[in-house]
Amino acid sequence: MSVLEEQWNYIWEKVTNPELWILIAEGFLRILLIIVLAGVVVKVGTKIVSRIFQKRDHGPFKITLRRENTLKKLVQNTLSYVVYFTAFLMILDTLTIPIGALLAGAGVAGLAIGFGTQNLVRDIITGFFIIFEDQFSVGDYVRTSGVEGEVEEIGLRTTKVKSWTGELNIIPNGNITQVTNFSIHNSISVVDVNIPYETDIPRAEKIIVELLAKMPEKYPELKGIPECLGVQMLETSHVVLRVIAEVQPMQHWAMARNLRKEIKGKFDEEGVEIPLPRLVMYSREDLEKPLDGKG
Repeated sequence: MSVLEEQWNYIWEKVTNPELWILIAEGFLRILLIIVLAGVVVKVGTKIVSRIFQKRDHGPFKITLRRENTLKKLVQNTLSYVVYFTAFLMILDTLTIPIGALLAGAGVAGLAIGFGTQNLVRDIITGFFIIFEDQFSVGDYVRTSGVEGEVEEIGLRTTKVKSWTGELNIIPNGNITQVTNFSIHNSISVVDVNIPYETDIPRAEKIIVELLAKMPEKYPELKGIPECLGVQMLETSHVVLRVIAEVQPMQHWAMARNLRKEIKGKFDEEGVEIPLPRLVMYSREDLEKPLDGKG
C-alpha cells in the first residue's frame, strides 16, 4: 500500500467517524444556542431598561425627560455591545480557538495602532463629557459643527443630528467643539409689524396690546402676555412696530406665524391698512415750475 493510499484511508476513517459528526453537530447547536440567547438577552434587557426609566417618577432620583432618553439609549447600546462581544468570545471558545492568546495578540496590536486611533479616543472622551455634563440630550434642537437640527442619538463615538428637511448628519464627537442648544430655555418670538405713516401710531399700538392680552387663552405655549415694544424703525414708506412673545422652547417660529395672522386679522377688523408699495409720478411741467410758484 502506497503512502498516498494510507493518507486517504486515514482521512476517510476520520470523515466517516460518527464521533466527529456528533462533535460538529454539538458545536453547531452550541453556537446557534449562543446566538439565540444573546439576541434574547439583548431584547429582554432593552425592555427592562425601558421599564426602569419609565418608573423614574416613583424613585428618589428625578431626571428630565431629555436626559432620560439619552441615558436610556446609551445604556441599551452598551448592553448590546457587551452581550454580543461576550457571545463572540463564547463562540471562539466553542471552536477551540485560544481566547487568551487572541486577547494577548489584540493587546499588542492595540499598542501598535494606538497612535493611529487618537481621533477615536478623542471622540469617545468627548462623548463621555457630552453625556456627563448634559450639554444636550436626545430630542434637543441644536446647532453644532455647521449642522442644525434635532438630536436623534448620542453615542460614545458619534452623534446623529436630523435636520428639519430630513437629512441625518452623523458627527464625530471629537468635532463637536461648540454647541448652541435651543431646547433648554424658553424661546422668544420677534415679529415686526409695518404700518403706513398716515396711521395713528398710538391707536395701532392700542389695538395690538388689546389683541395680545387675549392670546394666552388661545395659545397655551405662551409664557405670559406678549409685549408690544413700540416703534422699532422708521422706513422709507412705513413705520415698524415690534412685538415679542416668550414661548416654550422651539415654539417661537410657530408663534411668530400665529402673531402675524392674528395681528393682520385684527387690523382688517379695525380698518388699519398694511403699507403697500407706492409710485409717485411727476410731469415735466411740474418739475420745471419754480419752487416759489412764480414765473
